[in-house]
Amino acid sequence: MALLHPRMRNKYAVFFVFIVALVIIEKENNIISRVSDKLTPKQNLQTPPQPNVSAMGLLKHNSSYASLSELEPTFVHLKRRLENYTKQVARHRDGRKHILLLATTRTGSSFVGEFFNQQDRNMFYLYEPLWHVERKLNLAAGGTNALAMARAYQDVLQQLFLCNFTLLESFIEPPPVAHVTAALFRRESSASLCTDHVCSPVVKDVFERYHCKERSCGPLNFTRASEFCLRKAHRAIKTVRVRQLESLRPLVEDPRLDVRFIQLVRDPRAVLASRMVAFSYKYTSWKQWEVTGEVPVDDDEVKRLKGNCDSIRLSAEVGLRRPAWLQRRYMLVRYEDIARYPMQKAAEMYRFSGIPFTPQVKEWIRKNTQASKEADGVYSTQKNSSKQVEKWRSSMPFNLARMVQKVCGPTMKLFGYRFVNDEDMLTNKSISLLEEKVFHFP
Repeated sequence: MALLHPRMRNKYAVFFVFIVALVIIEKENNIISRVSDKLTPKQNLQTPPQPNVSAMGLLKHNSSYASLSELEPTFVHLKRRLENYTKQVARHRDGRKHILLLATTRTGSSFVGEFFNQQDRNMFYLYEPLWHVERKLNLAAGGTNALAMARAYQDVLQQLFLCNFTLLESFIEPPPVAHVTAALFRRESSASLCTDHVCSPVVKDVFERYHCKERSCGPLNFTRASEFCLRKAHRAIKTVRVRQLESLRPLVEDPRLDVRFIQLVRDPRAVLASRMVAFSYKYTSWKQWEVTGEVPVDDDEVKRLKGNCDSIRLSAEVGLRRPAWLQRRYMLVRYEDIARYPMQKAAEMYRFSGIPFTPQVKEWIRKNTQASKEADGVYSTQKNSSKQVEKWRSSMPFNLARMVQKVCGPTMKLFGYRFVNDEDMLTNKSISLLEEKVFHFP
C-alpha cells in the first residue's frame, strides 16, 4: 500500500474500516440474538429498524467505491446503530426500570402513584420532587420561560433516576445543611423517604421531628437516601409538572436508564370540578360564573383552561404516534378506567413497566378502592373508586360543562369523553360519558 497514491491509500483505509464496522455490527447482532433467544416474549429486546439499502450497496456508486465524503454519513449511521445495540444490552443486563407517571393536578395521580409507592420493598418512589424546581424558578427575578423550566425538569429527573439528589438540593428552600433537610415537599407521601434508612438524628434547635405516615422520623438525609435508592430494584416518580413528553427524550436516550412513561388523563370537566373544590381560592371566577350562568370565552381563566387541555393533548399525541425514539415506552391511561377496573388497570401498568405485580400492591388496591367511607382531605388516596369517578356530574352546572366542551373539545375527543347536550344528560348517570377505547398496544 506504500506504493499507492495518498488519495488511494485513504480510500482503501476507509474501505477497510468500513468492513471492520460491518463485522462488529454482525457480532453485535449475534449477541443480541443469543440474548433475545433466552428471554421471554415480554423481555425480548426490540430490534432497531433496518436500513433501506444493504451495507454492501452503500459501498458502491456507479460501479466504483464511494468517496470519503459519501462514506462519512454511512459511518455516522453505523456508529448510531452500534450505540443503540450497546444501550439495549446494557439495559437488559441491569434489569432496573424507571417509571415516570405524568399527569396534571386533580387527575387522580396521587391515588395511581400509590400503585408503585406500595411496592416499597423493591421500589424507590418519589412524590412530586419537581415542586421545588417550579417554585424556585417561578420565584426567581423576572420568572423563567417554559423552555428553561422544561430543561430543568429534565435534568432533575435524570439525576433522581440515577439516585443523585445533588441537583434537587439546589432548588430546596431553605437550602439543606450538609445534605440534610426537613423541607422536602410532601415527603410523607413517599414510603422510601419515611424509613430509618434515610432519617438523620434530630439536632436540637435546628430540626424538629418530621411526621411521616403515623411515625416520627428525623430530617431527611440525602446521602443516606441516595444509598438507599441505589439498593432498590426499581425507581418511580410521580409529577404533575412536565407539560410535554417530547422534552423527556434525553431520558430515553440515556443508556443508564430504562424509562417507561405512563400518562394519566381525566375528563377535563371532572378536573375543573375537582379543582374548584381543592383550590377554591384560585377559581373564584369559575365559582362566580357557576352562579351567574355566563362564562366569557375570552377571559384569561378560560384561555388558561384551553391551554392546559391543548398541552395535555399535544403530549399524548406524541406518545400515541409511537415515534421511533420512544421505543414502545409510552402508555396512556384514563383515570375513569382505573376507577372502574383498578386491579385490571394496575396489572396492565405493571406489565407495561416490566415489574412484578406483587400481592402487597394488590391488597392495597383492594382495600383502597372499596372503601365504605372515604377518608377526609382533597389529597386522600382512600376512595370508593366506582362512585368517585361520576361524582362531578352532580356538582357541575351545565353552563360550565358546556364551556369546557367548547375549549377542550379536541382533547375530549382524543381521549373518548362524550359531550353532554343539556342538564338532564349531564346528571343522568345511566348515560355513560365514556367511550370504550384502547390506547396502549403492547
